[in-house]
Amino acid sequence: MYAIIATGGKQYKVAEGDIIRVEKLGVETGAEVVFDQVLVVGGDEIKVGNPTVEGASVSATSLGDGKAKKVIVYKYKRKTGYHKKNGHRQAFTQVRINKINA
Repeated sequence: MYAIIATGGKQYKVAEGDIIRVEKLGVETGAEVVFDQVLVVGGDEIKVGNPTVEGASVSATSLGDGKAKKVIVYKYKRKTGYHKKNGHRQAFTQVRINKINA
């Protein structure tokens, strides 16, 4: 069984036991997290929500926070001597999917 959930402005296809990185949730390590925006539940039969599936949720456990690899942002305008270099590291929360409730 799998589900497609929406969190942090992105969509993730998850199954029980998966470990995924989502946008930072601001919860403690080991805390229970429930995703209630379930767009699709698949398995024997597929349930598609409009926009979400009624009564479906996905429960997960937080494994901790972290930062992704650095992305370099370089702005440059020719002939003017303008250039600016910036770096960005996106914060994330790693979660383990425990159960899909459909």
